[in-house]
Amino acid sequence: MSEVTSRVTARGAVTIPEDVRTLLGLEPGSEVAFERTEDGRVVLRKVAGPRRFDDVIGCADTTMTTDEIMRLTRGE
Repeated sequence: MSEVTSRVTARGAVTIPEDVRTLLGLEPGSEVAFERTEDGRVVLRKVAGPRRFDDVIGCADTTMTTDEIMRLTRGE
């Protein structure tokens, strides 16, 4: 990828160019991290966070009602 630039706003926001978002698999709501390397460069990486339903996969069984399953997925 060739160099791409972006401007920092007064509030510190930067638009990540589309090529970079695609390369990193960034979507709205994605979390990113900035890491400083030993040689002084700063690297942007996508933070691998928990997926929405990871904590409830495998928790439901065939004896649960639809309402019970829905409460489980909502975290109630």
